[in-house]
Amino acid sequence: MPGPSLNVGLIGYQFMGKAHSNAWLQAPHFFDLPLHPVMHTLSGRSLAPLQKTAKSWNWQHYTQNYKDMLTNPDIGLIDIATPNNAHAELAIAAAEAKKDVACEKPLARTWSEAKAMHAAVKKAKVNNFLWFNYRRVPAVAYARQLVLQGRIGRIFHVRGLYLQDWIKSPNTPFVWRLSKSVAGSGSHGDLCAHTIDMLRYISGEEFTEVCGTFETFIKQRPLGRMLEGLTASSSGSQKLAKVDVDDAVLFLCRLSGGGLGTFEATRFATGYHNANTLEINGDKGSLRFDLPNFSFLEFYDDTLPASEKGWRKISCTTANHPYAGQYWPPDHPIGYAESFVNTAADITSHIANAKKPADFHANFDDGLACQQILEAVTVSAKEKCWIKTKEIR
Repeated sequence: MPGPSLNVGLIGYQFMGKAHSNAWLQAPHFFDLPLHPVMHTLSGRSLAPLQKTAKSWNWQHYTQNYKDMLTNPDIGLIDIATPNNAHAELAIAAAEAKKDVACEKPLARTWSEAKAMHAAVKKAKVNNFLWFNYRRVPAVAYARQLVLQGRIGRIFHVRGLYLQDWIKSPNTPFVWRLSKSVAGSGSHGDLCAHTIDMLRYISGEEFTEVCGTFETFIKQRPLGRMLEGLTASSSGSQKLAKVDVDDAVLFLCRLSGGGLGTFEATRFATGYHNANTLEINGDKGSLRFDLPNFSFLEFYDDTLPASEKGWRKISCTTANHPYAGQYWPPDHPIGYAESFVNTAADITSHIANAKKPADFHANFDDGLACQQILEAVTVSAKEKCWIKTKEIR
């Protein structure tokens, strides 16, 4: 095995578990890393799918008890890819065991959980990472570079959209993402968390005040696989589960630089499967990123002569663009999976070279900041008024 190793223990084997497994498997194939990530142990509750996933992705070991990984001195990093209700317990336990910890977004279900997780990693002084994978999309990372270079100037407006349509049918079965006790919120935490973090990352600005509203369009759904602790009602012969999270969220915001923003997230936008869009308008230029056009960043340079002004569609696939040079020749695009690979590579490099845990982005500081904004919007929707984010403590 080349060089020193980083033994990874992953908790979770479904959608995000597979994304993380692929990331750890592929990272050393495309990056010259100071540590070699080793897929040491996979943990999950159900034995049959756990065994199947461990075999499919070449995990060396598997266990149904995640605490086995906490007491194993060979494992250095605990990676959490579970539903949201397990994040706090697992992250706090990993920190107390002096393990570095990586967690899927959002950081937690609630503000109080997020604060406890943040306090735990700070007290333990362990490396902490949050899988806001869109920060690792070349076009998004390049957008940040343009802002840092002053190419956008003072920011006036931002518009964030995250549109899906996968639950708009009333016949779509109930899943854990529709349960407040498991997910914490609906489209708000699942989708808005991404666009909130992208704006913070690209612009460097903070949300100072928000005003939001929620809507749940379909209040009950047919019960598919029973979730632990979930109660169901019956309608005729069909068991129904109550949907107690938002299907859609809209909110306005004020930014630390004086700009205004609008954000929308929904899983009822017919015709959109995974449309994550962010637009930033400044006095010197504008940026627009749209996830279905993954490899491109749209840029309007208002400093050019009038005869040369116009929206440019930049293909972020050359070696000069972030991460793109690790993969294929120009205009051979990478995709969604590679954003996780890039994250895994950055986590590995940080663990090898870090002087302090907070050097990495996104970390639990970013997760806590995002959770504060999510909470402020939630409070605003309940109280039907503007809420200053600093009031969430």
